[in-house]
Amino acid sequence: SERVNALQFGRYIGIDYSGAQTFDSSLQGLRVFMAAGEQVATEVPPPPSPRRYWTRREVALWLVGILEEHLTTIIGIDHGFSFPMQYFDAYHLTYDWPAFLDDFNEHWPTDETNMYVCFVRDGAHGNGVARLGDPHWRRLNEIRARARSVFQFEGPGTVAYSTHAGLPWLRFIRHKIDDKVHFWPFDGWEVPTGRSAVVEVYPRLWSAGFPRAGRTANQHDAYAVAEWLRRADACGDIGQYFHPELSVPQQPQASIEGWILGVM
Repeated sequence: SERVNALQFGRYIGIDYSGAQTFDSSLQGLRVFMAAGEQVATEVPPPPSPRRYWTRREVALWLVGILEEHLTTIIGIDHGFSFPMQYFDAYHLTYDWPAFLDDFNEHWPTDETNMYVCFVRDGAHGNGVARLGDPHWRRLNEIRARARSVFQFEGPGTVAYSTHAGLPWLRFIRHKIDDKVHFWPFDGWEVPTGRSAVVEVYPRLWSAGFPRAGRTANQHDAYAVAEWLRRADACGDIGQYFHPELSVPQQPQASIEGWILGVM
């Protein structure tokens, strides 16, 4: 083959997300790992402050800075980027991702000061009751990946809190640097050459394939995402994962619901 590993990306970031507490809380479960070229993934410490761990706002601001640089970067974040079709239909929403983010943020203002996800969920703030999901509603990618619904708040392995806390920050990043980043697959299934990308990931797909090496579960999930992305690009495979096998009716559905990278 004449392909001499022309890498699509120069940097790979894995984020194990957390929907706990508020956007300014120092969260032990929120971890960031980064890899570049032949350098394996290492943990990125939070900005210097009295806090020991990252906050959601710090992560969003840091990602804006990363994406404003000229080095093409792929960022994998482990929370849902959108909701199942049933949600769009139940609330008569247009099949438009930026409009969905606006509508969600209006009803679930989880990026406001001192705001917990459960405050909105319990009706103390916002208007989450007008935009509640059903745990039986699942996206096509969740069914394929055997992942839980983005509306499943109870039990182990749920991403509902992370998703409901993280969506406003995706919107924030998009508004800050809309022209420099490709939110996959909402901006198209093909990531243009030279464009950075933000993708939804499910660490469980990959974390068992890497030795734990003394990392906590959260650290290991973030490491596995960054390292898998780096290796998939290094061996020339990453492009195929941007095109999962979907039937003709499934393609528009997945374009609205989003997709988990690596689920074929």
